[in-house]
Amino acid sequence: MAAHLGRRALVIDTPPTSNGDLHVGHLAGPFLAADVHARYLRSAGREVVFSTGTDDSQTYVLASARRKGVTPQELSGRSWHAIRQTLADMGISLDGFAPYDDRYRAAVLDFVDDLYAAGKFELKTVQLPYNERTGEYLVEGLVCGYCPICLVRSRGGLCESCGHPNNFDELVDPRSTMDPDDDVTHRAADILVLPMERYRDQLTEFYLARESRMRPHTVQLFREVLARPLPDFPITYPVSWGIPAPFEETPAQVINAWVEGIPAVMYCTAFAAEQLGEGGAADDELWRAEGDAEVIYFIGFDNVYFWGLTHVALLMAHEGRYVLPDAIISNEFYELENEKFSTSLGHVLHTGDLLAELPRDLIRFYLALSAPEHQTTNFGRDALVKVTGDRLVGPWNRLAARLGKAMADAGVGTEPLAVSDAARSRAEAVLARFRTCYELDSYSLTRAASLIVDQLSRLSATAGVAADERLGDLLFEVRALLTGAAPILIDLAAACGCGERFDIDGGTVVPFELPVFDAVVR
Repeated sequence: MAAHLGRRALVIDTPPTSNGDLHVGHLAGPFLAADVHARYLRSAGREVVFSTGTDDSQTYVLASARRKGVTPQELSGRSWHAIRQTLADMGISLDGFAPYDDRYRAAVLDFVDDLYAAGKFELKTVQLPYNERTGEYLVEGLVCGYCPICLVRSRGGLCESCGHPNNFDELVDPRSTMDPDDDVTHRAADILVLPMERYRDQLTEFYLARESRMRPHTVQLFREVLARPLPDFPITYPVSWGIPAPFEETPAQVINAWVEGIPAVMYCTAFAAEQLGEGGAADDELWRAEGDAEVIYFIGFDNVYFWGLTHVALLMAHEGRYVLPDAIISNEFYELENEKFSTSLGHVLHTGDLLAELPRDLIRFYLALSAPEHQTTNFGRDALVKVTGDRLVGPWNRLAARLGKAMADAGVGTEPLAVSDAARSRAEAVLARFRTCYELDSYSLTRAASLIVDQLSRLSATAGVAADERLGDLLFEVRALLTGAAPILIDLAAACGCGERFDIDGGTVVPFELPVFDAVVR
């Protein structure tokens, strides 16, 4: 970490689509991972700007609004408020949750206008899926078919399964997602594209330099994509929902929603910095190369191609004006009771429903322990109750009871207790293990949560046999555990006065009360 201590960290939680509230599957992926890392960096003394907003221009908003019988503006606006509230309720420590407003749209247009003026785009005639009945081009969330790479069911633009793009007419057996019985053909359209092959050498160098900060599945995808010709990236689309494209060659078209990603997160970063008291800068100021910020993405694997290749190419097209992302921490899918989360089919569990029954620390702990870091994992309601009860609530409450009784029996007040060298050494060893879990080269919520379990088991057992003789040592080591666990167990650590600094020092410890968890709802 020493090499990065002087750099500001821009932690990017890639903006969610505003077609509904966040469910537990969303939280288990990039949102919790980004929050834990941002909290760790702050406690380690780093300057951090942690931000997100919503991705309102996606055609998924249009499709969902049609199914719900509301306007896309109404759905996206309602979803923005719901998503912001869910993130706050779960303790996601955003410095700013940016609105989708005129300033957002201006930031996007400024970004693409500069590239357009510099001649970075090309006009290209492409074949797009077309609904003959409605007279509508079908792209992204409006069309589905089979991926040409892995032959799995896929939406337009990108396959969620293998991660490869499927531009233009590449989907096999395309169908309308709104009207699957309608006749879908292909029709020519003139659109602007970014020729990705121009950036092949730079992209190859980019990913080779960052392999240690990408998970294996992401590295595999980049190798596969770069092993074949890079498809042109569409800049505009002839659809009705999105930011109107200002280019004379593409009248009545909109900016491809995926093009918005980079200027959107630049705007989100600027908005968050303003909430921290840093105002007055241009919306892209903190991303400029001279600032040398460390940009860290947390993202679902299904979006890695866009964020890791097309968006990086857009940054490269600005000829060194901006920093490039230092790390891309991806996650796989998180299922609900061994089936894919599906809002449209009603197979969904919203975070608010869990928060009504359980403390959020228990939810955060279980999501961290079962995080889909390298493969699909599963959320189970009964498993949450059992795992948190057996591995966190029970051991912690036993530890709290044993130490509380020992302190009461010994008449401990507020005077500091001595701590042995051996206890300090053990505490430092525990914090070193937590650091390994939270640093980007080896980032893992699952290992961090497992470390909480292991250390809690050890301390609970020790307190059961030697609490009277080692009160200072035990309290010191419990404080070390809480310091390491603080980015996950945010409320427990705060109640014990831990978490602001990722460090412990001194030869004494001031006694503190250990709160207990309420009984787990069964």
